[in-house]
Amino acid sequence: MQNFIKVDRLTPEKVDVISRLKNFSEVYRIFDPQKAGTQAERCVQCGDPYCSACGCPLSNYIPHWLKAIAQSDPELAFKLSNESSPFPEILGRICPQDRLCEGACTLGQDGYGSITIGAIETAITENGFEAGYAIAFPPPHSQKRVAVIGSGPASLSCATFLMRAGIAVEMFEQADRPGGLLTYGIPGFKLDKSVVARRFEMLQAAGMKLHLNHPIETEKAFKALKEDFDAVFVGVGASRAAALELEGEQAEGVYDAMTFLTAIQKGIFGQKRDERFDFEEKRVVVIGGGDTAMDCVRTALRLGARSVTCAYRRNEAAMPGSRKEFINAKEEGGEFLFHAAPKAFELTGGRLSGIKMIRTELKEDGKRGKLVEIKGSEQSIKADIALLALGFSHQPMAWLEKCGVKLNRWGGVQTDAAQQSTLPGVYAGGDCVRGADLAVTAAKDGKIAALRIIERLLA
Repeated sequence: MQNFIKVDRLTPEKVDVISRLKNFSEVYRIFDPQKAGTQAERCVQCGDPYCSACGCPLSNYIPHWLKAIAQSDPELAFKLSNESSPFPEILGRICPQDRLCEGACTLGQDGYGSITIGAIETAITENGFEAGYAIAFPPPHSQKRVAVIGSGPASLSCATFLMRAGIAVEMFEQADRPGGLLTYGIPGFKLDKSVVARRFEMLQAAGMKLHLNHPIETEKAFKALKEDFDAVFVGVGASRAAALELEGEQAEGVYDAMTFLTAIQKGIFGQKRDERFDFEEKRVVVIGGGDTAMDCVRTALRLGARSVTCAYRRNEAAMPGSRKEFINAKEEGGEFLFHAAPKAFELTGGRLSGIKMIRTELKEDGKRGKLVEIKGSEQSIKADIALLALGFSHQPMAWLEKCGVKLNRWGGVQTDAAQQSTLPGVYAGGDCVRGADLAVTAAKDGKIAALRIIERLLA
């Protein structure tokens, strides 16, 4: 350990740009055990590890599994990594580590380059699966049963920890495949869908009952679950797209990001192609600056767009997404227009033909600055397609409220620190509580809820 003076930070090798634009395969190659171990040896084994205590929402045992893999004990590293995290090989791929664990790494703060925690995390479990290691799920040892509504990261996490405690789980998902955001919201070049499917196959092999094409969104359906199960976890996400409410926004050619990304993934799965998203030689403008915006940029480029421009109202430094995704989008041909805010969608024959933009500037006023539009700076840019990546809010859940679950003023489920709702026996987590947030914070909510359910049911 503490080999950071001799060994530089190494990020995983990426597929070359020309090759990766031809498909939706993952861009990053996985560290082999030797590279993972060599990179882990850079860890200084801090007495107070900020990577875990401050940087990781799950408080993963990061220094411990770094030490294990550095000392050539891959099985121990596998067990430690999977002990605190419900799906480390997924979060290792999609977490914005630069803002979380790696951003808190002491080496990064001291200028040596933080440990490549996400890449090592992914490698430990992927190489472990290849070596034949397995996650242990005991058979249900009680008559207690929990219903989980939704199958996104919060629900998958909750189900995982419940089943580890021997509690039977039935999961109810409205879509034709499980995974929620992990399946339909994150493109395959970041997260191969076989990786997601494998986790559900593991849970089903351990006894979880998965009900697909089975929405729970009525008072009657929810009450039936409440009566039939010992506890219910609600993890339905937040997929209602935010809108700009500008002139022309409802026109053909203007689409929200999740509708677009979901349609493309369904096409990859072999379902009927959505003709609206024929991007060949089209001029595409993505509005937004987060990871979803980068996903849209990179997806549009793979669909053969003539040009893809990402318009963001603030500057590059203020972009809320992961730095590595911004870099990948630029490498692949994405163009960026900063300090630009849309004012109207221009139409020709009822279809989008351009976007009127206005220049903005930041005035010193608080941490992010106050955004001010520059009068007289309007300009039009040509666009055949506009993709709105502006964030997401809660779907209406009046059916849940009618059953006695209190919603907050934003329409999300109100919970206490243990993810317990105002209705006894009903828990919730993830985006349906927080609003649109990270997969890792959703996983944290699911874990906390599971631990409280275990405590209550097995006391």
